[in-house]
Amino acid sequence: MSKLFCATLLIFVTVFLIQNASAGGEGSLYAEQCKGACDYRCSETEYKEGCLTYCNMCCRKCLCVPSGTSGHKEECPCYRGGPNCP
Repeated sequence: MSKLFCATLLIFVTVFLIQNASAGGEGSLYAEQCKGACDYRCSETEYKEGCLTYCNMCCRKCLCVPSGTSGHKEECPCYRGGPNCP
């Protein structure tokens, strides 16, 4: 194989892995990963119990939790326009 093809393939695979590893996107988590993702998502709120309840509910629905501890709701379809999803 040519070096150019290998380099292009490597870049493509790297970009794909980075996109999937940086959270976001429907179905980017497995159900068993929701608890950990929501623990982090709700780690800085003063309403932890409610945050965890809704976060886990939303995560089970779309298998996604936005990156960070707040914002980035555009990363997950369940969070768009849904005020209950933290």
